[in-house]
Amino acid sequence: MTTLNRPDTPDAHICGIDTVMEVIGGKWKVLILWALETQPRRRFGELRRLVPGITEKVLASHLREMEADGIVRRVAYDEVPPRVEYSLTEDGARLNDALEPLAVWGRGRPAGRRAPSPPPTV
Repeated sequence: MTTLNRPDTPDAHICGIDTVMEVIGGKWKVLILWALETQPRRRFGELRRLVPGITEKVLASHLREMEADGIVRRVAYDEVPPRVEYSLTEDGARLNDALEPLAVWGRGRPAGRRAPSPPPTV
């Protein structure tokens, strides 16, 4: 199932950022991309350990969506016990490259920094 937040029409997107957010939106997808970047092929259990706090249901759902969006490749091997590996497609690798400046920005940001609170209203 492809992630769609807007109607599938030619003028549905305002800029490229909204297209990207449809693909990577949410709490976990960027972390899954990171985990797949650090090693060419990962099994489901490895991904679950590398993304602490994610449930199996959410991981499976996100992997299906990312596969449908063309950024993750799923290969199932005909073995006993069954083995499935996930990796980045060429588009997934390009997406990770595009996200790298955001990662650099995040690593340089002081921990715990938040936007100032608005003044109280009387």
